[in-house]
Amino acid sequence: MPDPFSGFSSGRLVAEPIPGDNAAPVSVSELAGRLKRMVEGEFGHVRLRGEISGYKRAASGHVYLCLKDESAVIDGVIWRGAAAALPFQAQDGIEVVATGKLTTYPGRSKYQIVIDRMELAGEGALMALLEKLKAKLGAEGLFDAARKKPLPFLPRVIGVVTSPTGAVIRDILHRLEDRCPSHVIVWPVQVQGEGAAQQVAAAVRGFDAIEPGGPVPRPDLLIVARGGGSIEDLWAFNEEAVVRAVADCSIPVISAVGHETDTSLCDNAADLRAPTPTAAAELAVPVLADLRHTVQSHAMRTERCVRRYHQRGEERLAALVRVLPRRDALLGPQRQRVDDLAQRLGLGLERRLGQARRTLDRQSAVLRPAMLDRQLDRSRQHLASVGRLLESVNPDNLLKRGYVRVEARGTGKTIDSAAAARAAGGLKLHFRDGVVDARVERAGGKPYSSDKPEQPSLL
Repeated sequence: MPDPFSGFSSGRLVAEPIPGDNAAPVSVSELAGRLKRMVEGEFGHVRLRGEISGYKRAASGHVYLCLKDESAVIDGVIWRGAAAALPFQAQDGIEVVATGKLTTYPGRSKYQIVIDRMELAGEGALMALLEKLKAKLGAEGLFDAARKKPLPFLPRVIGVVTSPTGAVIRDILHRLEDRCPSHVIVWPVQVQGEGAAQQVAAAVRGFDAIEPGGPVPRPDLLIVARGGGSIEDLWAFNEEAVVRAVADCSIPVISAVGHETDTSLCDNAADLRAPTPTAAAELAVPVLADLRHTVQSHAMRTERCVRRYHQRGEERLAALVRVLPRRDALLGPQRQRVDDLAQRLGLGLERRLGQARRTLDRQSAVLRPAMLDRQLDRSRQHLASVGRLLESVNPDNLLKRGYVRVEARGTGKTIDSAAAARAAGGLKLHFRDGVVDARVERAGGKPYSSDKPEQPSLL
């Protein structure tokens, strides 16, 4: 029988068919294709349990990861559509059960599982995922008490995020109607299953985005509610998208997810946790009847205080009146002083009038007619001497002796020099018996305008 490996020792460079050998050489691609068909045919549907490792989401939306146990590792891929439908946020260290098919990747000579569905491997894994997410969000401060906002005392508009068909919304509306009727806006959402977390987060952010004064009133308070159920049923309210939306909401939020023993991360992020949806309605508004009773009680107390204040004022006034002196006692001394001053005033007037009469009598004795005639003669003589003085200094008296008084025409000022006459041009000559107008001219009849001294002619 020929040795199939004899070619290695023959030293031949070119491959040749070997007698008796029916294994024709195949290409790498052909072998890879055979392996792919064999693996996919044999393992077209498998369920693997393992721990996630190397979780990575590509920019395309596809997810690449590894599933491992104590002694083996297998690569896995989740295409974008299946990754978007995952009911939880996968991460490293979580034990899961992945359902899909095995295939090969010829480009790297490896096999992998294409995952169609992935679930947590029991409640233990679910709780581990919950604790990891809680620790992550808590480290960011989303659950800090300092972030909690106080609830409004009497909200006018209340937004409710819940299923529109369940008993939860009916319980909330009935409880609000019984306690304090309010304006309620319901944002209907799916509260469990695929896409529930995205709908709840979108509803919370949608309420928060409503502008005040718009066509839709902005709520003063939000209630995120759901009935009881298993941890899987409530898982949408543990999703990171819901927790962040509630924590970032500027409107105060009451979380009422599940029954009294159920707790979700949404409860930790909300401003207040209610044990049930009905309790959330009770925490949201006060009892209207109690408010009315309180207002009436305050009104009665205020009225009593006002009456008591007036009564005490009257009592203090009466007490002061009793200790005040009587009017006659207060005004008696003043009245007596007025009477005394009135009497003294009359006497003073009579005495002053007598003094005035005596002074007048003394002065009238001095004013005799002879004395008055002498005073009048002296005044006449003084006046005559003043008149004579004025007459002596009157310039017009000189005109009788042949003198002329020259005035500037228009101004009436007396001219006392030739230069002033030339400057004036027009003159008035005052004679003894009248006034003559004159004009200063050069020799030859021309008006005088030169500074050369010339003999003026009078016209």
